[in-house]
Amino acid sequence: MSRRPTIADIAEAAGVSKGAVSYALNGRPGVSKATREKILAIATEMGFVPNRAARSLSVASAQAVGIALRRSARTLGIEPFFMELISGIEVALSAESYGLTLQIVGSLEEELEVYRRWWGERRVDGVLLCDVGVDDRRLEWVADLGLPAVAIGGPVENTSVPTVWNDQSEPCREALDYLFALGHRRIGRVGGMPRLLHTAVRDEAFDSASVALNFKSVTTIHGDFTGEQGARITRRLLTLPERPTAIVYDNDVMAIAGLGVAHELGFELPRDLSIVSWDDSPLCRLTHPALTALSRDIHGHGSTAAEILLRIITAGSTAVDPAALSVQCPQSHLTPRASTGSAPESVSAGS
Repeated sequence: MSRRPTIADIAEAAGVSKGAVSYALNGRPGVSKATREKILAIATEMGFVPNRAARSLSVASAQAVGIALRRSARTLGIEPFFMELISGIEVALSAESYGLTLQIVGSLEEELEVYRRWWGERRVDGVLLCDVGVDDRRLEWVADLGLPAVAIGGPVENTSVPTVWNDQSEPCREALDYLFALGHRRIGRVGGMPRLLHTAVRDEAFDSASVALNFKSVTTIHGDFTGEQGARITRRLLTLPERPTAIVYDNDVMAIAGLGVAHELGFELPRDLSIVSWDDSPLCRLTHPALTALSRDIHGHGSTAAEILLRIITAGSTAVDPAALSVQCPQSHLTPRASTGSAPESVSAGS
């Protein structure tokens, strides 16, 4: 056919009503097995593809999951974390013939309005909430709306939304134990956005671990995960009167930008400075020197979150037990590489 085939075309070829075709294509009762097989065979022969919007109205399913991100599109395009996360989500969704709807938003209010519109217009069957914040009101908001959701981040107590999360505290202690063993006593940290829950957890873990290890100083300056912020904060740290001998970055993009600044200022790694990146990526392995990183299975994290959301959607029940469905994924582990080494002798343990 020179045009896209319709249900009417299939009905005419099969000698049945359009209603019978609709029943057969949507797997609903109302037609015999022989008629159903005949209709499906004709539809396949014609190359018929269901109109998703029309189908969502007839079966109350959009066959899609939504993500609204309060990040700039530019940042999203260069940050390996989100590319890995979305890759894992897509694997789980495509296995069940679900699509992913992604939208960039500029504010919390805009994000909530997107969820309201998606749910009201049946554009999605559920949503994945990224960048879980401290006292994040989105979780109860989507629960009150009746919109199936899973939060990627946590842990979050007393919430109506299941969460998929990693322990952020133990990797902080592991990284600081490692740097302490190398003789470092002044540590810098380029943190993420303070509004995010995982940043707050890391802040507390770094503070408590540094006190336990009796570091001379631990200086945390927060950024926004961009290379520009990573570079600016690194310059600030490395020009302090008593500069850190090691810097931990809350993502790989800021770490790589910081490495560039270190080279620019004449520091040789790891002789003069050690760098640790949170969230490993191919970029960390391709730099010179390769970056020591806190590695985790981000792809698997995304797949797990999507699988739980699909389970909620399929169950079709609003009586979700968040605690029963919440999952703690394997935590990050330290992967030492060439960017870390012993502290410079002039600022070693005894100074």
